[in-house]
Amino acid sequence: MDSQIHKIHQQLMDKDITCTDLVQGRLDLLKQNTNNTVNSLLDILALDLAGKVDAKIAKGETIGLLEGIPFGVKDVYMVQGTLTTASSKLLKNYKSAYTATAIQKLMDAGAIPLVKENCDSFGHGSSSENTIFGAVKNAINPELVAGGSSGGSAVNVAKDYTVFSIGGDSGGSIRQPAGYNHIYGLKPTYGRISRYGLMGYASSTDCVGPLAKSIEDIRIVLNVMSGKDTKDQMTYASETISEKSILNHEPIKTIGYFKSFIENDAIDPQIKSDFLAAIEKIKAKGIAVKPLDFFDPNTLVSTYYTLTMAETASNLSRLDGTNYGNRIEAETLKETYAVTRSENFSEESKRRIVGGNQVLSQGFSDDIYLKALALRDTISERFENNFNDVDIIVSPVTPNTPPKIGKSLKDPLTMYLSDGYTVGFSLGQLPTITVPQGTETGLQITAAKNNDELVLKFANFLKDTI
Repeated sequence: MDSQIHKIHQQLMDKDITCTDLVQGRLDLLKQNTNNTVNSLLDILALDLAGKVDAKIAKGETIGLLEGIPFGVKDVYMVQGTLTTASSKLLKNYKSAYTATAIQKLMDAGAIPLVKENCDSFGHGSSSENTIFGAVKNAINPELVAGGSSGGSAVNVAKDYTVFSIGGDSGGSIRQPAGYNHIYGLKPTYGRISRYGLMGYASSTDCVGPLAKSIEDIRIVLNVMSGKDTKDQMTYASETISEKSILNHEPIKTIGYFKSFIENDAIDPQIKSDFLAAIEKIKAKGIAVKPLDFFDPNTLVSTYYTLTMAETASNLSRLDGTNYGNRIEAETLKETYAVTRSENFSEESKRRIVGGNQVLSQGFSDDIYLKALALRDTISERFENNFNDVDIIVSPVTPNTPPKIGKSLKDPLTMYLSDGYTVGFSLGQLPTITVPQGTETGLQITAAKNNDELVLKFANFLKDTI
């Protein structure tokens, strides 16, 4: 299978390249890039680690598959001693005191972090424009948005600045930018990878996941990051997915798609046409296809944002300048809190915090928040029923192609609705991958909980089918 990780590993072992030259070359590309993907470079750390890999090779020692492989980190993950800004004014000078579990596992396997990557501030956005570092520019067309919130991570992979990057996905923040930049992006089953050290956006849907140019590289990175972590009670032990296992798609007999997604008035006619053409190609391979009834995308968006705004209001309540962040003094403590948060949070973050506090407030929580919780349970039950009938659900990643930079900032509602095809799978806590085939923004492949291997199987099958 096509894999940059395998290719670079072999080049290092054969001494065709040195790890130091590899890392320095990628750092140079990141410094020169004009897509606004970089919040900070980890050049001193990266070159030090690269030197250690070269020393091992010079001694004739065997190196692990990920040793010396350069990767990117979305700037919402802690990496000890480095700036972790969440692309926000509030945390622009904050340095991590520890390293996130998922990132530490990669570093323990020898992978080398190069860069903290630009993103929507605190993950609040679907375009990577809500950032103090400037809008991330799409890898294919720099006039368009990169998608969000993991836009910098997706562009760095697409432009070969990093071999892979680690994004964060709450409602589509890995899958949508992967689709916009024509690469692979995986949101694993909720709890498969520890969230410890990830700045929380919405605790009930936050997932750590990889972006890469091949399914094999996604598989390798997923295996390393997966596993139970005592620092995250939602994690669980999971089995390793082998390279051989994802070559066999025979267990997949029936796939489904949601009629409400394809018959929706908001979908771009070309995306609809391309999606239906992809379905016909899948049918031609002998796989049964079943249309499924599901919720309207607007209902999914409303449910998702009701719950996640409430959770982000709670998660960000600690950021008042007292223990963390850029404190702005005023005459009283209450005024200090107010001006610190008002001046340092982006307009989008403030919109979500205010919305979250509203739905949690007395008089509104019963009518709004509790109803959204009940609807999420209904959505999960519907997914369980669907997966009794089909093995895989295939859907477009987005209803439309990437907008021009600046458009989403003027129309937040349209930005929220662009998440209509991704947020439902987040509410269901299901494994979902974006593949760069089928439509202009790719296809989304989803399986039942804990069936991450099945998702990779079908993604590999589609690689040679569409």
